[in-house]
Amino acid sequence: MTQNKFNELVQIVKRLRVECPWDREQTNDSIKSATIEEAYEVVEAIDKKDYDELKKELGDLLLHVVFHTVIAEGQNHFTIDDVIETIKEKLIRRHPHVFGETKVNGSEEVKRNWEKIKLEEGRESILDGVPPYLPALQRAHRLQEKAAKVGFDWADKADVWKKVIEEIQEMHDIEEKKKNSVSKEEADKLSKKLEEEVGDVFFALVNYARFLGVNPEEALRFTNNKFIKRFQFIESKLKEKGKSVTESNLQEMDKYWNESKNNKLT
Repeated sequence: MTQNKFNELVQIVKRLRVECPWDREQTNDSIKSATIEEAYEVVEAIDKKDYDELKKELGDLLLHVVFHTVIAEGQNHFTIDDVIETIKEKLIRRHPHVFGETKVNGSEEVKRNWEKIKLEEGRESILDGVPPYLPALQRAHRLQEKAAKVGFDWADKADVWKKVIEEIQEMHDIEEKKKNSVSKEEADKLSKKLEEEVGDVFFALVNYARFLGVNPEEALRFTNNKFIKRFQFIESKLKEKGKSVTESNLQEMDKYWNESKNNKLT
């Protein structure tokens, strides 16, 4: 039944590709941003534990997989069978402890073997495979994870925290130099250096979060949502008074902000 349903979906997309003017005009490039959007909508449904919505969003994401493949098939690049066969072969090849004779002691060894196998497949660097278009925070986390899998990692969490403090101090020092710069040329150079130092702070914080067992992308997304709810609480309170945020001031908004925290809005 599942195979038949999947084949039905493929045939529907192929028909749309022929009979619908909009679908016919699309290319892999034209829909790639929508594919990313669909992936984030899947994440949103997971965060909300909304399984009815997750079902729908996974369907939308599956549609994109099929659509991209049908477009490629029309250009004689590959077919849906090729896509399925490729991932089947990869899963079997990268799980020799399941489909072969390899013995492992836990998930950490599985991850190390995974990276070793990928290098054997022709990748030149352990860091290959981390998409450059990932959000920077998430990409930093994945780069650090991959390096750590082969032993390039801090030995102690306390040292990571010292590195965070060191990077913050360096950022502050550059900021002070910029404030005291005597020429525009010097200020411009220090602005670029300051940007670099801010990046180093974020990178160090991502490392520390990893040692805490916290995914920094997930943590920041939670904080963003918390900020939205609390700020919207301010807007709603001002609206009750017949005002908007542009007609308020920081003191009044701070009062409602603190009230939102007391109401435990997260």
